[in-house]
Amino acid sequence: MLQRTFKEHMSFPSITYSSANRSPLASRDAAPIKSVRAITAVTIYAAIEFLGVAVSAYFIGFFYRGIFLDSWQTDPKYILAAIFIAILVLLISLGFRSYVAITRQPRHTFLWRGAGAVALAFSIFISIIFIAKLSDEYSRVTFILQTFGVGIIIIGTRALFYSWLQTAIASDRIEARRTVLIGTASNCSTFAGRLNNSGIRVISFFDLPKCHDMKDTCNPNTCELLCEIRLRRPDDVVVLTTNRTTPLMFTLTSCLAELPAGIHFVPIDALRSLATAQIIEFGNLRTIQIYRPPLATSDLFIKRTFDLIFATVGLILLAPLYLIVSIAIKLDSPGPVFFHQTRHGFNNEDIRVLKFRSMTTMEDGDQFTEAVKNDQRVTRIGRIIRSTNIDELPQLINVLRGEMSLVGPRPHATSQNAFFNKMIGRYSRRHNVKPGITGWAQINGYRGATDTLEKMERRIEYDLYYVDNSSFLFDVKIIMMTLFSKRAYINAY
Repeated sequence: MLQRTFKEHMSFPSITYSSANRSPLASRDAAPIKSVRAITAVTIYAAIEFLGVAVSAYFIGFFYRGIFLDSWQTDPKYILAAIFIAILVLLISLGFRSYVAITRQPRHTFLWRGAGAVALAFSIFISIIFIAKLSDEYSRVTFILQTFGVGIIIIGTRALFYSWLQTAIASDRIEARRTVLIGTASNCSTFAGRLNNSGIRVISFFDLPKCHDMKDTCNPNTCELLCEIRLRRPDDVVVLTTNRTTPLMFTLTSCLAELPAGIHFVPIDALRSLATAQIIEFGNLRTIQIYRPPLATSDLFIKRTFDLIFATVGLILLAPLYLIVSIAIKLDSPGPVFFHQTRHGFNNEDIRVLKFRSMTTMEDGDQFTEAVKNDQRVTRIGRIIRSTNIDELPQLINVLRGEMSLVGPRPHATSQNAFFNKMIGRYSRRHNVKPGITGWAQINGYRGATDTLEKMERRIEYDLYYVDNSSFLFDVKIIMMTLFSKRAYINAY
């Protein structure tokens, strides 16, 4: 049989399926569904959102005029303005397709589209007021307060609705999207669990049909599969393929196109690479961009400006600390105050990283040995400055030179890079951005010795997350956590 039941592979609720010889035009199988369709719930929410925007926009202006201008009279133009703003937000949300397939949208996408709809609606509103020469009759403070107030209402209500919708789907009060999976048992089991957690219900899954000729689109196995899926009337069909079965995908999806459902193709072996992929316009073609530069030109400008300002101010304010630490190092042990170490920077280029000397030795290149707990090479002052990250502060000079950034993956010794680059796939992607004085891995506790492959893999996982999600606000968050989070200082020795 093509079909496999959930009982054999997963702990999903029991589902009753129709027989294979049932008419393709038959109604949906299983017990009658008493739950509300998601489209009904979304339509009700859209109406509530419309009312929420209109009411909040009006009362924000009403209370502002009453409290600060001592005018509690109802002004018809503000009622009309509130309704017009609500209409704009609704139309823009429909245009952004904010309400389409909410269960397939990540929460942040749903919220950001709401914020974008508010920003665009008020931009259009102020433009119309200006063109109609009504700006003198509409309070500027009211406009500003309405913009922020409506934005908060939209984001708040959408967050609550999204959470309620997921809960309602899980408890069968809302009918989830019905999905069929096609692939191996293990792949279907794993993928079904992930879909179920996002509010999409897998109603059945099937083996990939056997096909001796990839050009044969009408073989009996494929036709039988098509009939079985048609009986279940799914909203979506997802084909899970491996590198070995990918060629079959083109034949199979061509057959599945006859179904009135969304057809999806997921190359299981490439899921990690496709996690950040986008379909983009490249000239007059559409391509799948697997990876992209982490930061756009504007983002690079903002990051560099922030680095320069922060590093300059930091060097000035920390000058007394530099002096105290320098004297302490000289009095504690013989040797220089600072030492340089060759490490890899952006695009694997060699850079000379500056640090306060914290050891009796100054190893570099292939003669590098990573510090361990109770390392005898670490001096008395070295233990203090290493545990507090003070030994890294001279790297503000590297930041001014443009070799490093305040935030980024910590630079490893060149010998470490050479070793782990052979052991960990995509290791060198961490060098697609400038190395940082602090980083996402470090504030999550993944610093210190990497004496096992697993420890380095965890660190690289966090580094690559930063590379794929870097932004100015993310940098600010990491800096704040570096200053105030205890996890940023564990494993420091």
